[in-house]
Amino acid sequence: MALREYIKNNILVFDGAMGTMLQKSGLKLGENPEQFNFIHEEELIKIHKKYIESGAKVITTNTFGANELKLKDKSISVEEAIEQGINLAKKAREDKECFIALDIGPIGELLEPMGTLSFERAVEIFKRQIKVGAKFGVDLILIETMTDLYEMKAAIIAAKENCDLPIFATMSFEENGRTFTGCLPESMAVTLEGLGVDVLGVNCSLGPKELKPIIKRIIKNTNLPIMVQPNAGLPKIINGETLYKISPEEFCSYVEELVDLGVSVIGGCCGTTPEFIKSISNMALNKTIVNRIPICKSMVSTPSKVVEIDEVRIIGERINPTGKKEFKEAILKKDIDYILRQAIEQIEVGADILDINVGLPQINEANMIETTIKEIQSIVDTPLQIDSGNIEAIERALRIYNGKPIVNSVNGEDKSLESILPLVKKYGAAVVGLTLDSNGVPKSCDERVEIAKKIVKKALEIGIKKEDIYIDCLTLTVSAQQEEVMETLKALKIVKEKLGVKTVLGVSNISFGLPNRELINETFLALALGAGLDLPIINPNKEGMLNIINAFKLLNNNDKNAKKYIETYKDKEIENHVLSKKVESKNSLKKDEDITLEDAILQGLKSNTRNLTKELLKAKSELEIVDEFLIPALDKVGEKYEKEEIFLPQLIQSAETVKEAFALIKDSLSKNNREKISKGKIILATVKGDIHDIGKNIVKVVLENYGYDILDLGKDVPIEKVVKEALDNNIELVGLSALMTTTIKSMEDTIIALKKADFKGKIMVGGAVVTEDYANKIGADFYAKDAKDSVEIAKVIFN
Repeated sequence: MALREYIKNNILVFDGAMGTMLQKSGLKLGENPEQFNFIHEEELIKIHKKYIESGAKVITTNTFGANELKLKDKSISVEEAIEQGINLAKKAREDKECFIALDIGPIGELLEPMGTLSFERAVEIFKRQIKVGAKFGVDLILIETMTDLYEMKAAIIAAKENCDLPIFATMSFEENGRTFTGCLPESMAVTLEGLGVDVLGVNCSLGPKELKPIIKRIIKNTNLPIMVQPNAGLPKIINGETLYKISPEEFCSYVEELVDLGVSVIGGCCGTTPEFIKSISNMALNKTIVNRIPICKSMVSTPSKVVEIDEVRIIGERINPTGKKEFKEAILKKDIDYILRQAIEQIEVGADILDINVGLPQINEANMIETTIKEIQSIVDTPLQIDSGNIEAIERALRIYNGKPIVNSVNGEDKSLESILPLVKKYGAAVVGLTLDSNGVPKSCDERVEIAKKIVKKALEIGIKKEDIYIDCLTLTVSAQQEEVMETLKALKIVKEKLGVKTVLGVSNISFGLPNRELINETFLALALGAGLDLPIINPNKEGMLNIINAFKLLNNNDKNAKKYIETYKDKEIENHVLSKKVESKNSLKKDEDITLEDAILQGLKSNTRNLTKELLKAKSELEIVDEFLIPALDKVGEKYEKEEIFLPQLIQSAETVKEAFALIKDSLSKNNREKISKGKIILATVKGDIHDIGKNIVKVVLENYGYDILDLGKDVPIEKVVKEALDNNIELVGLSALMTTTIKSMEDTIIALKKADFKGKIMVGGAVVTEDYANKIGADFYAKDAKDSVEIAKVIFN
């Protein structure tokens, strides 16, 4: 029974929660679930058997946390833990028709730029797990409960490069429709389908009722089978125990609604038991897979933004050294902030996608493009186009890109097609095909169309979807090749109408060598849009170009009821192509001297932050800089985060940028023999038995950059250590974190111990499993839902 064939025609039922069953079987506070495999073999086999008897067609190995970081202080290795988990599942399966899934959960540390773990290090960690799973005969790889799209990509790449097993991939979303790190359901669907998983979906965090809106969004953006493993409703914490109130029957009724929407892989997560699986298994017997409407969308993405090419979209051309002396100097000097400002400015004036080209003969282009993409993605959420003719640079960029990018480009030469298209397919990108070959750019429309056909045919053969193929019929200079301008437009029209793919053009090439270039560019753009151009590569700072695109969208019925046009121009007088004040003020790149310290912090510009802080130290005291500049800037970042204008990566990047200023301030204090600035001392600790410290580490970074001294006790901290450190250091605020349902009671016990020891300070609590009601019940003084909340609490305490 081949799994890939089975899921084409059958609803596939997974098992339910492993953690819930382990707790029922005697898993103690702080006990490692993977070690339980060795100590209580028969209990594990019983759990698997119960799920099989309840109708599960897939049982999941008890290896969720079996990675080298989580097991580094344990007595078992990754290989031992996974082999044992698989063997127990096989013993339980016996001769039943049942698949075994190797369960892989998050590593437990944040990847760069949010954390310190590199992408390649994450790939290596997952690779070690997957190789063992493949060796000992699992039927599929289940990558689940991910909240970071980048970490999910690392796990998928590791699986693809080390086995040919089916990959099922699920992420955990919150009630606001995003993951903890800000990833959208649409971004997950677009990126994971591109990366070639077999099944994608959601698990954990929410119940089936709450997941329905998220599932609807996923269904609209993928053709892959969709998987849902919900929790048993939303949990309540009663007497320190996490309880799920939903019944198996109610759970099943909501899951049935999801199946009727088009979900075809179902199971359970936290709080679900064999009774829940029996209920949905019986329901599935009477169901057939829904024939979903095929999705044919051209989309590119970052974790927190998807751009659909369903109307004219602007690709910003400014990050390119061609003809730009200052940009070339910035690349040679590795002046990343200059490049970042180019990115920010283009986005502010309307770029939907940014072209990234850093190729110069004097540099290592592969290194430079990797650095540039990492830095840009740490501060903005706009999708990128990787623009390079260097194969190594293209692959490096594709590998570390977070989301789904465009590759610019391939051409009609066999060598180009055979070297670049496999990379595009492997990393799930879209691709631009140039209508040229070894003979150069053909003069005639027909010849260019033939090359376009060849590119499209080869891309489709290799498995790239038609929606991900964009053709560039090439803009030539009218001053040198005047008769070929209209050939370009004819070819563009035929490619769009006959081949059915999206079209791209670098518009400004048309006017090289002529006066009044903008007039030629604008006229050519208007003609190209009329011929079917989807993706103009332009300088979005040019007022006339944006005017033409805005007017075209109105005339082409994209701008319904002229909403955007009226909003843009209602209060503006347009005379002689003078654009609105918004764009006019952005018409040239902001010079270093015009950037404020607040600008630099909000935009994550580290070198600007250093330079501006140095200048301020000549005129102001260290404390004045902190109070008048750094804290207000961080407050503004926090406000943007709360309003979901920025997300966790940008929040952390701004906090890391402020560190540049604080380092100079601390150095200045030391040189002048002045006391260190401290707004107060705070203890942070992940409670006893809990090995997760992602949330705590984020809170630490943000609080430090508000000027608080943090005594970080780490994770799995004994209660007595928290008490001792709090008393010995006269601490005024203790922050406790818990991310596991099994350790929530430890948080309450820590608070009780602090109060018994006559601790005079205040206690704040937070973490994925903590609610405000529970915080009040266990005697905490404050509940912090996120890092921004912790700052507000600290201000109350220390002000």
